[in-house]
Amino acid sequence: MTATNDQPGVDVPAASSARLYSYDLAPTKKEGRRWGAYNVFTLWANDVHSLGNYAFAIGLFALGLNVWGILTAFVLASVLLFLLLNLSGYMGHKAGVPFPVMSRIAFGTKGAQIPAAVRGVVAIAWFGIQTYLASSVLNALLVAMFPGLRSLQGQSVLGLSVLGWMTFVALWAVQVLIVSYGMHVIRKYMAIAAPTTLITMCGLAIWMFARADWSISMSTSEPLTGWAMWLQILQGAALWVVIYGTFVLNFCDFTRSAKSRQSIVRGNLVGIPVNMLFFAGIVVLLSGAQFKLNGRVITSPTDIVQTIPNTYLLAAASLALIVLTIAVNLLANFVAPIYVLVNLFPRYLNFRRAGLVSAIIGLVILPWNLYDNPVVVNYFLGGLGALLGPLFGVIMADYWLIRRTRVNVPELYTEDANGEYHYRRGYNPKAVWAFIPSAALAVVMALVPAFSAVAGFSWFIGAILGAVIYAVIGDRKPDAQDVDGESIAVAAE
Repeated sequence: MTATNDQPGVDVPAASSARLYSYDLAPTKKEGRRWGAYNVFTLWANDVHSLGNYAFAIGLFALGLNVWGILTAFVLASVLLFLLLNLSGYMGHKAGVPFPVMSRIAFGTKGAQIPAAVRGVVAIAWFGIQTYLASSVLNALLVAMFPGLRSLQGQSVLGLSVLGWMTFVALWAVQVLIVSYGMHVIRKYMAIAAPTTLITMCGLAIWMFARADWSISMSTSEPLTGWAMWLQILQGAALWVVIYGTFVLNFCDFTRSAKSRQSIVRGNLVGIPVNMLFFAGIVVLLSGAQFKLNGRVITSPTDIVQTIPNTYLLAAASLALIVLTIAVNLLANFVAPIYVLVNLFPRYLNFRRAGLVSAIIGLVILPWNLYDNPVVVNYFLGGLGALLGPLFGVIMADYWLIRRTRVNVPELYTEDANGEYHYRRGYNPKAVWAFIPSAALAVVMALVPAFSAVAGFSWFIGAILGAVIYAVIGDRKPDAQDVDGESIAVAAE
């Protein structure tokens, strides 16, 4: 068997089920883990600077927050994210298992399909959408360099231009190729993409700052004040955490390869609070400089990139944005569904095959039609996203409060009726009972217009309610053991 992860796989324990175990789902061995603090940092150096995040952050400026309000929102968000990601990351480091397997601890060997499926569906849809957004940047670059290609934009097939199909499929294939070589190549790609991203965005911000005569507008013409300002700051911070609701849930997919807890903490510290403040600084420079120049609030850094007068610099900046978007897509939207699919069909799919299946699904759903449909994005994907908070609350409460970090890793791979995580026919009814009411409330708050004033806090409310309910009704088996994956021998290839 060919390894697809950063570390050697482990042999199947005698009592394990072929439905629950495969090479890619096996716990990692500590001596094979290669993710240091820099690798964790590069994960955030790429993801924090995604085009979608810039659009959201610049939107705060458009909504009336001044520079100091935006910086305050990001300070609050970074502290919350740092704490949440460490809680989730420690789980992955100790157990060494991917998210679908980790979910078995709280939801049971079969019930784990619930959180895994929610995470996987959201990720596949956004994989297609992010690839489409990256292809749009490539379209603009190609037309700027080769004006004759403009004619291909007027011909449409299934809602996308011929040029759009060409660039989409090209970037789709690049991502499939990278993923086919496994997590170790993804890790190396991030290590290269991160400095490229940071240098490009810093250079773009300095260029805009110079264009605005080294000064910026500190706010729009009608900045928020008083309680309205603080409410927007709190909502902005909360929504930023919601954006990372996917990552805080399946961060273990990456930290299972971390060398130590210190690597996670150091990588998160530089990658979240420090990097996010750097990100916020770029946001205020870009948006404040543009507003000073012509009184217009940009919607994305691509608006500025397209105004670069030099063709070579335009090409370099556009390619950097494409490299960035691919990195974000690989991290946030490709790895998660791969493990979900491997978990569903461990006998037939490995990391490479699951990556291809995930990519094909992301293509056939015609993601540009999803992105152009506000109903789909806001209600379907928004509704699924609202479920992530309650799932996080239940899983964290089970691991930290009920079990107090004690996990019997070999038992995660057995269907024995007496197994520790078999519960009732493979489902933990108490986890489901805690999840349903908290999820229902989170979805209602996120989607019903009457609750729009507090919609930004739906993830937190769902997570807290799910954790509280489960902490009250959950129970811990008195014979629970703390056995890690090191008890399972290394597999032969």
